[in-house]
Amino acid sequence: TQAKAKRSLESQLVELENKFAEANENAMHSGRASMAKLESRIRELEVELGNVQAHTGENAKGYQKSERRCKELAFQIDEDKKNQDRMAELATKLQQKIKTYKKQIEEAEEIAALNLAKFRKAQQELEETEERAKLAEAKLSVHY
Repeated sequence: TQAKAKRSLESQLVELENKFAEANENAMHSGRASMAKLESRIRELEVELGNVQAHTGENAKGYQKSERRCKELAFQIDEDKKNQDRMAELATKLQQKIKTYKKQIEEAEEIAALNLAKFRKAQQELEETEERAKLAEAKLSVHY
């Protein structure tokens, strides 16, 4: 019976060794498959990382371009504001000149009106004087 027990144990040992070898083989196969999946995933992630980095670079360039454009527009707005201020100042000066010229025109018209009135008065006085002279001449010629 001892021999029978020994054979039974040896048989169990062989069976366990076979199961162990099979389990080890399965573990190796599973490990290789898992390793291949992980390596594949790593490659996918590396590609994705490259795409994200390229996209990030493009975004950074776009941001810099937008910043530059904003600065250009701010400068242009500032220049436009300065020009607008200069134009407003010039318009104010021109309006002041127009007022001055209008005032000078009004004064000149007043002077012209006064001179015209003096001229008409002088002309009327001259005509009256000529008329009196003719009358006086006529009287003189009648008496002599």
